[in-house]
Amino acid sequence: MLERYELETFLTLAEELHFGRTAERMHVSTARVSQTIKGLERRVGAPLFNRTSRRVELTPIGHRLAEDLQPAQELIAAGFERAVRSARGITGTLRVGFVGAAGGQLLLDAAELLHSREPGCEVLVREVQLDDAVPRLLDGGVEVLLTCFLSEQDDLVTGPALVTEARMLAVPSGHAFADRQSVSVEDLAGVAVLRTPDDLPSSHPPHQTPAEGPAAGSFQEILTLVGAGRGVFLIGAHMRRYYMRPDVAYVPIQDAPPVQWRLMWRTDGATARIHAFATAAHDLVSPDTRLQHHEPETR
Repeated sequence: MLERYELETFLTLAEELHFGRTAERMHVSTARVSQTIKGLERRVGAPLFNRTSRRVELTPIGHRLAEDLQPAQELIAAGFERAVRSARGITGTLRVGFVGAAGGQLLLDAAELLHSREPGCEVLVREVQLDDAVPRLLDGGVEVLLTCFLSEQDDLVTGPALVTEARMLAVPSGHAFADRQSVSVEDLAGVAVLRTPDDLPSSHPPHQTPAEGPAAGSFQEILTLVGAGRGVFLIGAHMRRYYMRPDVAYVPIQDAPPVQWRLMWRTDGATARIHAFATAAHDLVSPDTRLQHHEPETR
């Protein structure tokens, strides 16, 4: 008999392929995850994962087991969620915030889908700026936030990536980088990079220590500073479509990790409405879209 904890541990590791991240998601120690997997392997009679110092991979038996178990877990979760909704009902108003122009449409579509599933639940979609996004989430001004900036605060929960896009560099139109087909992370060493209000890690060049540029409270402020030559900024590829400016050029960064957009909410405010909305947003985005690294259009 497979215990629920064993099922969740195995499927989480099969998804993450990393013992540390699995332990974080399960809120247990890495040793506990390892012990659970070893116990399953003893009962199966064969390895479920190949482990090396650099990577973790499913064995053929492990891959088949994951394929067999995933639908069962989804059915259990869906059945339990239906029971919760039937018992409690999901009603009332949910306030959802987004940062940047592109996020609004996704939230409106998710709100429409949620309302079709839960007619008693209304969703108010509100734009928030960089300098007040997290504060409004913490003080209850919005209950859910769609953002590409992660928070390391323990009182905030970040959901799985909904949309992934290529990372680009916003530079002044007269900058030396502006006419290049692409730049690399190494090119950014010593270049002044504009800061977000909370100096979030995702606004910095990966594996580099950039020169510190001024802080800005919104994307429009950031691009105004970029156009004035006060610094550069790392952004997602969608900015090129939604924030066209004559004084700013957008250049692909060939070796930078992509930008990921996720929902965020307060740990102590995880209501049934929030979970239902997160499910609706997740359902709107197919697996292919969630994992796609969108390439920017050729300039």
